Amino acid sequence: MRTSAIILIVWGLFILGSCRKSDYIVEPGAVTLKDSGNGTGTVTWTKDTKYVLEGLVFVNDGQTLTIKPGTVVRFRPGQAENSSALIVARGGKIIAEGTREEPIIFTVEGDDLNGSIPLEARGLWGGLIMLGNAPLNVEGGESLIEGIPFSEPRIVFGGSNENDNSGTLKYVSIRHGGTNIGDGNEINGLTLGGVGSGTTIDYVEVISNEDDGVEIFGGNVNLKHLIVAYCGDDAFDYDLGWSGNGQFWLGIQSPYLGDKLIEAGGGTNPIDGLPNSLPNIYNATLYAKGNNSSNPLIAFDNNAGGTIANSIILNNSKGISIQETDQQHDSFHQWEAGNLAVKNNLFHQVASNVAFEIFKISGVSTGQHKTDWASYFLQAQNLVLDPQLTNYKADFRPKSKLNIPLATYPDNWFQQVTFVGAFGEDNWLESWSLLNSVE
Repeated sequence: MRTSAIILIVWGLFILGSCRKSDYIVEPGAVTLKDSGNGTGTVTWTKDTKYVLEGLVFVNDGQTLTIKPGTVVRFRPGQAENSSALIVARGGKIIAEGTREEPIIFTVEGDDLNGSIPLEARGLWGGLIMLGNAPLNVEGGESLIEGIPFSEPRIVFGGSNENDNSGTLKYVSIRHGGTNIGDGNEINGLTLGGVGSGTTIDYVEVISNEDDGVEIFGGNVNLKHLIVAYCGDDAFDYDLGWSGNGQFWLGIQSPYLGDKLIEAGGGTNPIDGLPNSLPNIYNATLYAKGNNSSNPLIAFDNNAGGTIANSIILNNSKGISIQETDQQHDSFHQWEAGNLAVKNNLFHQVASNVAFEIFKISGVSTGQHKTDWASYFLQAQNLVLDPQLTNYKADFRPKSKLNIPLATYPDNWFQQVTFVGAFGEDNWLESWSLLNSVE
């Protein structure tokens, strides 16, 4: 037992007679972890131990938490200030490297992984938060992560190291979390604050989160093979100057819940802060909630830019929105400057399949600017075409190869593939994703 780290309480059979009130009771013999302020310590968690985290548990600066394949980490139920979460503080590391056969799972206490928790149950615990030392576009270069009381000193993120390394997430499933403390103060499924490009995030899913699935606050982190499904707010959200890459992203909305598939934000303090949010996102498949939505499928606001290319974008009453204001620092001017591109994508059942209606401007805009942006749809080699996906639940591969022009990948981080969307011949969500249980 590490007396200098987390308080460990081994719960035996007496848990059955305890007075703790919960709809989700974990089996006897679990190890309950509560943070005494000293963090987890440098420690390894393995699949032969049952872990339950209670409250906010930190991996402190200088500590490394290693989680072995097949490990299931459960969290004591709670909402708002009473939620449970795992936070990797700036300077700490998490090495959670599962496999396709043995993913690492973060879920609520009492989830037997066999249907005891409904697929779309949300908000049962907090989430996973990783904080780093990479650049933000805020004054002073540092900020405090949302969702955690500001009195907590370990929630500072941001710095000057673009290559900062917060660890590895690979074959990790995050289920049924998220909580709202107040407007703009939520715990997302996976929160990345100032995380650098030395961090590896590959084959990670967030299923049924109360707020956003993945939110990226600045930094240079790159993310590959992401799944976000059935979340209460946005699937993917970025702001504060995120300048990384993304490839092979799958976003799915519930028919009656969720905001945008991608909410692209720039800066607010100040609006023209550097670095700008200019990520490159290629090979996404984004399936929205159809005519039940009054929101754009993707929105660029607050001077955000970036590229979305070689993707399949589906099923929404509104398409892509960029914001124009009466100032020069907005997303429309990022597009005019060549810092925003939506190109070589396939659209189906978006804005009634009318090409000229898919690209819109929000805010203050002249008629000519609206025409210019709408016309860009075809100029950028976007198409309206049915991709004929195998199904819209657990197999998002097109039934046959789609012959459409592809955009060139910007650097060697990207896997050079010859298909649009997140899937080619390999249905890479098989075996490890919770979506395999969807019929």
